Amino acid sequence: MSRPPLPPFTLETAVQKVRMAEDAWNSRDPARVALAYTPDSSWRNRAEFLQGRAAIEAFLRRKWARELDYRLIKELWAFREGRIAVRFAYEWHDDSGQWFRSYGNENWEFDAEGLMQRRIASINDAPIAPGERKYHWPAGPRPADHPALGELGF
Repeated sequence: MSRPPLPPFTLETAVQKVRMAEDAWNSRDPARVALAYTPDSSWRNRAEFLQGRAAIEAFLRRKWARELDYRLIKELWAFREGRIAVRFAYEWHDDSGQWFRSYGNENWEFDAEGLMQRRIASINDAPIAPGERKYHWPAGPRPADHPALGELGF
């Protein structure tokens, strides 16, 4: 299975790959998101270590059952050949109604078919008041005219 754009990345294709990942994650569909990874993909997400698509899909189901009304923005930080580094921020609330903004960085490594074979994520959560929220679009992809991270001051 091929997942264009394929490495080696150019600035244009790296930006496209990041936006495709953002849109998939904003779908909050674990099966859809998991298809972007190799069957044996290796992850570190915070302090959790995962191996393979099935584990990734199960992780995402747990994540989005806890992180409600999730909205994410990713931004290209750097790229080279088959690797991409991104920074991101997402907003969500827990079942008590407490809002959070989670900030982080990810390092991605792709195979020749454009599937992610390694993802290393470092993430910090900051509680925010409802009035501090910046992401108000309806569920699904971020609208094209919505400010990016830099424009929001993140």
